[in-house]
Amino acid sequence: MDANTKLVISTFFTSFVIFQLLFYFVSSWFSAKVSSSYNSLSHEKKIEWNSRVVSTCHSLVVGIFGLYIVFFDEATIADPLWGDPSLVKVNLAIASGYAISDLLLLILYWEVIGDIFFVIHHCTMLYAYQFVLRGGMLAYLGNFRLLAELSSPFVNQRWFFEALKYPKFSKANVINGILMTVVFFMVRIATMPPFYSYIYSVFGTEAFMRLGFVIQCSWIGTCVILDVMNVMWMIKISRGCFKVISLFRQEKASNSFQNGKLD
Repeated sequence: MDANTKLVISTFFTSFVIFQLLFYFVSSWFSAKVSSSYNSLSHEKKIEWNSRVVSTCHSLVVGIFGLYIVFFDEATIADPLWGDPSLVKVNLAIASGYAISDLLLLILYWEVIGDIFFVIHHCTMLYAYQFVLRGGMLAYLGNFRLLAELSSPFVNQRWFFEALKYPKFSKANVINGILMTVVFFMVRIATMPPFYSYIYSVFGTEAFMRLGFVIQCSWIGTCVILDVMNVMWMIKISRGCFKVISLFRQEKASNSFQNGKLD
């Protein structure tokens, strides 16, 4: 077993253990320090809260690391299909450790946080990542897909505000909702045209043919599945955002009108 493989395996298991520790121990301690309302939440709410804290930590780690690789890892930039996958493997090992950890939590607490779409998402993601982790191909593109995780902190923050009973039209809630919609679009929807344009540009080339038929179909197929889910989520998020902005404007106009009458 070479040093690279040992690093990937150790990173994977370390990631799994750390995210489990975050869920069962660190999140509850940290959350109680940050928000006094945490202790008053129901047992079910605390389970989902801790799950989302872990999700946010994972998203920030792999998202920021992913951005660095996208812009500064010359080896993978030069050859997105067959470039040196060393840094990408570490990032995907972290993401894979989280995915297994989260799948375990989804199963153990299915009645509280179970969601078939998340199971499909995680399993599809793990299937796609193993091509990079085992074969070393598609490193840059696999990492590029990880940038989608940068939207998760805003999605989770919306849930935290709801759990803490923040008013729907509070400035913090509205700002987070707008940022969530914008960032989700940028990292999950706006990235689709360049990604599929690249697939089209390399289709049929020698480097593409070297992947083999199974990997070609799996690569494109898993991306299509994930992007269909991303579009579904984007539609849902956009509708919610537009609804909140519309109601916020109506409430603001109503308050202005009432204040005008009082004057």
